[in-house]
Amino acid sequence: QVQLVESGGGLVQAGGSLRLSCAVTGGTFSGYAMGWFRQAPGKEREFVARISRSGVTRTYTDSVTGRFTISRDNAKNSVTLDMNSLKPEDTAVYYCAADRDNMRRSTMREDYVYWGQGTQVTVSS
Repeated sequence: QVQLVESGGGLVQAGGSLRLSCAVTGGTFSGYAMGWFRQAPGKEREFVARISRSGVTRTYTDSVTGRFTISRDNAKNSVTLDMNSLKPEDTAVYYCAADRDNMRRSTMREDYVYWGQGTQVTVSS
């Protein structure tokens, strides 16, 4: 069974940085495209970033482009989200997720089959 475990969340001041990590076990990590989503209180879970199986193709939502970077290490079965210049509106629970279909480059949460439990990121103003 594929399991995803996020870590690295916390409290940071606006303008600060955090690195989120997601460790994947129980499956062939290099066979999945990986994504990060987030959910703020009272809001829908939204797409943040995605990386292809090889790591070559990366996609970001507009609000984080230029501030966040997604990367992966297929040898270590992990995916990372580096978040810089954080803003209070980045406050949310962040989830990593796995998509079996590499080609569709999906940003839709329904297309991701495995999910982690989430890690809280809080940005104070």
